[in-house]
Amino acid sequence: MTIEEIDTLVVGAGQSGIAMSEHLKECGVPHIVLERNRVAEQWRSGRWDSLVANGPAWHDRFPNLEFDDISPDTFPPKERMARYFEDYAKMIDAPIRTGVEVKRVQRNEGRPGFLVTTSQGLIEAQRVVAATGPFQVPQYPKIVPAEAGVAQIHSSAYKNPAQLAEGAVLIVGGGASGSQIAEELQRAGRRVYLSIGEHYRPPRSYRQRDYVWWLGVLGKWDEIKTTAKKKHVAFAVSGYDGGKTIDFRRLAGMGVTVLGTTSSYDDGVIHVADDLAVNIAEGDRAYLDVLREADAYVERNGIELPPEPDAWDILPNPDCIADPILTLNLAEAGITSIVWATGFKFDFSWLDVDAFHEDGTPFHKRGISAERGIYFLGLPELTNRASSFIYGCWYDAKYIATHIVVQRNYVAYQKK
Repeated sequence: MTIEEIDTLVVGAGQSGIAMSEHLKECGVPHIVLERNRVAEQWRSGRWDSLVANGPAWHDRFPNLEFDDISPDTFPPKERMARYFEDYAKMIDAPIRTGVEVKRVQRNEGRPGFLVTTSQGLIEAQRVVAATGPFQVPQYPKIVPAEAGVAQIHSSAYKNPAQLAEGAVLIVGGGASGSQIAEELQRAGRRVYLSIGEHYRPPRSYRQRDYVWWLGVLGKWDEIKTTAKKKHVAFAVSGYDGGKTIDFRRLAGMGVTVLGTTSSYDDGVIHVADDLAVNIAEGDRAYLDVLREADAYVERNGIELPPEPDAWDILPNPDCIADPILTLNLAEAGITSIVWATGFKFDFSWLDVDAFHEDGTPFHKRGISAERGIYFLGLPELTNRASSFIYGCWYDAKYIATHIVVQRNYVAYQKK
């Protein structure tokens, strides 16, 4: 059986795989990129129809290619993002093979490298980069049984309001996805219930600068702190409708019924935790902290940015927040659909190597795995807060490519 040989194999042709390919090529490392679907497939089919990038075009891109047909302050729609990465891959002449699924990676016995089983044959690679990103397998708690009489989908399967049966909709999750879908459904005339948990709610923009700019100048992309930040907290910021701050009071004012955390289900009734006031207060605290830090930065550096006093205004609590609902009878509320905007989990079952913790999460430092020759790219907090974002994975890929070059030099060393 013929076995193809390559120095480095990159799995996934989304933003991470394309970034990895660019840096490997610049370093002269022979490589190929395998993608089981199309380039940037998650942008094409893995989200709802109205999805836009979470940052403006001037920021949510790679350094070497700008958007040539939209304003820098526009939040590019998903089709444009997919085309951007397709164009980028062509620009760098990335050696991408689409329609090829990686089924298994296992270390060779008695010699270096890995044997990679794909849907189109065997490949032997000295190194493998898992660039499959953070959005791998949809996950949501199996709280409501299938026989409850309501349709249940994950937010990754949601496309548009017409997809859902007539009736009210319960959305579980207060991050960017849940908030955007809730507003879209409400605007489409649906009765919407939005269940939110603990979340981080920054301003979309402040003093004529987008939040991604404040993240940069305030050092928040790097998140160098003396105290660890909370993990698994929903990130409530979105570029939806031209980009505006997610405000659950505003959504409630539009007619969305905001609830606390969905905790359990019993005989047609959703039980809601009594944590809405705390969650809202924590979101407000994070929001106001950003405003304070931004004002302090402007004053400290003598920057001329116009003040924005209205940004400090906090809307009064609507009834659903002042007197939160703790039980929700699905039938009485007319709820026919539940959309679980509860994130994703990893699936590295195809990597049959010693590179994982007992819970299945990758064991690595800045993407360099505990299993020599295995690398991870595009995961949350790989290096810092920026790692799972478009620009961040580009710089992480550069670091990993440099490490690969160093390892190749060790292997190539010959004593004179």
